[in-house]
Amino acid sequence: MISGWEKRYFSILKELNYSEKKDKESALILDSILKKNNSTEKIRKLIQGKTVFVIGSGPSLSIAIPKLKKLKKYIKIAADSSLKPLIDNGIIPDIIVTDLDGNEDAIKKMSKTKSIFVIHAHGDNIEKLQMVKKIKNSIGTTQTNPVNKIQNFGGFTDGDRGVFLANHFDAKKIILFGMDFGNQIGKFSNTNRSDREMKIKKLKIGKDLLIWLSTITKSELFTTSKPIEGFKKISYRELDIIIT
Repeated sequence: MISGWEKRYFSILKELNYSEKKDKESALILDSILKKNNSTEKIRKLIQGKTVFVIGSGPSLSIAIPKLKKLKKYIKIAADSSLKPLIDNGIIPDIIVTDLDGNEDAIKKMSKTKSIFVIHAHGDNIEKLQMVKKIKNSIGTTQTNPVNKIQNFGGFTDGDRGVFLANHFDAKKIILFGMDFGNQIGKFSNTNRSDREMKIKKLKIGKDLLIWLSTITKSELFTTSKPIEGFKKISYRELDIIIT
């Protein structure tokens, strides 16, 4: 577990009134469902020393998609809420970070591919964990203490967990697409109007975690989305230079 994570985790629990007990229960259930496999090693080989794209479902995703369609050879980590628009445009992520609250049809479609799912267990998704039985390649994560097959790479929302994942497996460069972390929720995000306030709170937590990560990571950090402290804001023209 990344040094300093526990303090931040307990702060999140307090702010959102979440239950550590339920998080632990969810992790144990996911551990009982997952079968042993070599997906963790596959992830390491995909990421280590590479330039990695992490894709969210923020407002800038619409602008990012045409560019991503042209960059097929780069490793892509996608938050599950970005899956449907990516798939609709022929973009297949190598790794999907999910707590299973995204588009179920998109998740089912990708579960039959070579993409690796990084499935997160937390107190609010226990009822959805049975979906994992139908996912071909997967590993499990938790935001509390690791247990057996369940790991903790850090991060809170699907998007920032994708960045923490890339950091853990020593990506050379991490470049964000569609990750805006502002007060505007992207049209691809599966967020009901009644959940908007909570979503914005979670996005702020995710952004704060990435700012913290930027102070300790060895990876070079860039964003094509809204500026984030610790990440170099780049244009698509600059992107072409950085990835060559």
